[in-house]
Amino acid sequence: MIPAKIDTITIATIREKGVESIFDWFDQYKQSFYKIGWSYLRNQQQMEELFYRSIIKVHKELPQFKRETSFEMWVTSIFIHICRELSDNRRLQASEESEPRQDLFKALDQLKQDEKEAVVLTYIKGISHEETAHLLQVSVEKIKEHLFAGIESIRKGMGYGSHFNGCKEYHKNYLDYLERTMDRSRKIDFEVHIYHCQDCQEDLATFQDVMLTMLKLTEEDFHVPAGFMENVKDRLAEKEKHRQLKNKKRKRMGFVSASVFALVMGIGFFTGAFSNLYYTWTEEDQQLRAFLQQELGKRLNLDAESDGVKIKIKGAIADDTQTLVFYEIEDTNEDNQYVIDYHEGVVVGNEHEIMSRETYPSYIPPDLESVVNNKEKNVYHGKISLLPLTTDKGTIELNITKLQKLIRDSSNQNDFRSYENLEFQTGEWSFEIPVTKKPSIEYALDKETEIEGIPVRFDKLTIAPTATVLQFSINHEQTEKRIDVLNFDNLQVNNKEMKADLYGSSYMNSQPDMNWTAFQTQYDPLFGEKPKEVNIQFESVYLTVEDKKNIELDANEEYPQTFEYAGSTISIDKFEVGQPTNIVISNHEIENRAYESLHFDVLGENENDLGSISMEMNNAEGVLVDKNGVVYDMNEFPYSYEEIEQPRHFSTVQSIRIHGNKVIPKSLYIFGYTTTKYLEDGVKISLE
Repeated sequence: MIPAKIDTITIATIREKGVESIFDWFDQYKQSFYKIGWSYLRNQQQMEELFYRSIIKVHKELPQFKRETSFEMWVTSIFIHICRELSDNRRLQASEESEPRQDLFKALDQLKQDEKEAVVLTYIKGISHEETAHLLQVSVEKIKEHLFAGIESIRKGMGYGSHFNGCKEYHKNYLDYLERTMDRSRKIDFEVHIYHCQDCQEDLATFQDVMLTMLKLTEEDFHVPAGFMENVKDRLAEKEKHRQLKNKKRKRMGFVSASVFALVMGIGFFTGAFSNLYYTWTEEDQQLRAFLQQELGKRLNLDAESDGVKIKIKGAIADDTQTLVFYEIEDTNEDNQYVIDYHEGVVVGNEHEIMSRETYPSYIPPDLESVVNNKEKNVYHGKISLLPLTTDKGTIELNITKLQKLIRDSSNQNDFRSYENLEFQTGEWSFEIPVTKKPSIEYALDKETEIEGIPVRFDKLTIAPTATVLQFSINHEQTEKRIDVLNFDNLQVNNKEMKADLYGSSYMNSQPDMNWTAFQTQYDPLFGEKPKEVNIQFESVYLTVEDKKNIELDANEEYPQTFEYAGSTISIDKFEVGQPTNIVISNHEIENRAYESLHFDVLGENENDLGSISMEMNNAEGVLVDKNGVVYDMNEFPYSYEEIEQPRHFSTVQSIRIHGNKVIPKSLYIFGYTTTKYLEDGVKISLE
C-alpha cells in the first residue's frame, strides 16, 4: 500500500501537470496496481490496455475529485472497475506463457466477482477490511463473508479438499482469530474448542496456509516486464497528439473604437462600473479579468527572476473549493515558453498551516489556444490550482525550482508534445502571496425524480467563486436494475448555461443514508446573482440489469444453435468437448440491441459452477458505437476513444475455453447485462 505521506503530497501536486503526472504516479507505483491487474488479466496486451484506460479515466475524473477518501483508494476504485470491464464478467484471459503459482491463480479465476475482489484487495493489494468495504460499497461483515467464501474456494483449488469439515458455528471466527482482532473472551472460547476438535484444527491450518500464501506473493509473482510502461506512455503520447491536432484556434475579440471607449468610460464614473471597465482594457487574461471585475480578488504584481526567466504572480482567487493563482512567465534571453508544472519543483512551504486537505484543487491543462499565449513566443500566461484555505485570510509561501518548457510542433504551433522531448528550466523563484477566501453559498435542493425507474435525489447546489457544484444521490435498494454512472449535460441557473464536466460525476466519501450513494458533478462558475431556478439536464446513464436465463448445452447436438435473450438472437457458434473444451457465442447485430455486454457463467452438473476447473473467457471481437450510430472497429487502429461522442462498447464474439479432462458443461447461465441509455430530459428546481 502506498504510504499516506506520499499520497497527500501527490494529490497536491498532480493537478497542474495533467495526464503526464498521472502516468508518472502510476509508473512509480506500477507494482502495486500490476498485482491487481494480473489477478484479472494475465495477458500483457490487456494489461497495457488496463493501465492506459485507467490513466485516461483518472485524468478525466480528476476535476471532480473532492472528497475525504485518499487518492490511492479513489484510483483503485477506477482501476478495479476497468479490470471488471476487461476481464469480461470476472473470467480471465490467461497468458499462454507459464507462470508461478498456477494453481493459486487458477483458483482465483473461479471466484465470484465479490469474493475475488475482496481477496485481491485484502491480501494482494494489502488494504484493510474497512477500506475494502468502502471501495466495494458493502459492510465490513459482508467483506468477511466474501473473504471466507473466497478462501474456501481457493483452498479447494489448491488441493485441500472441497469443503471445510469443522464446526460451522466456528467458521466465522477463522478470520478474526488469524488476523488477531478477537476480543479476549471469544479468543479463549475459540482456542478451547480448537484444542478439542481435530476437524477445526485441520480447517484452521489450511485456512491459514491459504492466507499466508496470498500474503507472501512477491514481486516475482507479478513481474512487470521491461518496456511495459513505455508502451503505455507511447499510446498516451499518440492520444495527446491527435487531441491537440483536432483543437481549433479561438478568435480574439476586437477592440471597440476610441470614441465608444471614451463614452463608456464617462458613463462608468456615474454608474459605479469603472472598475469593471478598467479591467476590460488592462487585463489580457479573460478569466482573471472576470474575477477582478466581480471583485473576487485583487491584482498582484509579484515578480521573481532566475537565470533570465521572470515569473510574475498576477492574482489569486480563493474559496472553499480551491485557490487559483494566475501567473505570467517571460524568458528574457530566448524565445521559450514555460509553464509551472505542479508535479515538478513546486512547493507551498506553509501548506500544513493554512490549507485544507479535505478537498482537492482542480486540474488545469496548459492553454495553448488562447490569443494571449500565441501573441509572444517568449511569454506564457497560465494558472495553477492550489488547495483551499483553512482560514479567511493567509499568505501562501510559494516556492518554485523547476519549470516545464512548452514544445510546439513546427507544423502545428498548438501541438504540445506532452511526452516527447520534455525539457525543464531550473532556478529559484519564491513568492509570498496574500489571499482572502471568498465565501461559498449552499442551496438545499430536496428534489427527487426517477431515471429508468430508479430514484435519483438532488441534495445541494454550491455556488463558489471558482466553480458550481451539484450534489446528488442514487438509490440502490432495488437489485433488478441499478445505475452505475449518471452523466449530465449543461446546467442552467436563471437561464444562464454553464458547461458540465465532460466526464461525469464523482463518488463522495460521506454517505449519510445507507440506502443512497452520494455523488457530485462540477460546472463552470456562476457570477453575480442569486439563483432562482436550476435546470439540470441529463446526458446518459450506464445501467446494470438483472435478467436471468439458463441455456442447456448438449455435446451430442450439432452447432451453431441460437437462443433468444433480451430481444436479440444470440448464436452458440461452437461447442466442442475435449482438452480443452471450447465454446464460442456471438451476436453481430448491434442496431437497437438492448445489451452491451452479458454477465454469465458456464455451469456443470446440478447447475453448480465448474469449481476449480481452469476457464478462460475472451472478448474476441467488439465494436464501439457513438451516439449517432457510427461504428468503430476496435481491431482497426488508430482511433481516439476519448474523441468518440458518448461511445458504447458492444461485445460481438466471445470465446470460452475450459481446461480439464473432457470437462462437459451442462448449461450457459446468463444473470444480467449492462447497457447505456441516452437521456434527453432533465429536472427543474425552484429555489424561491
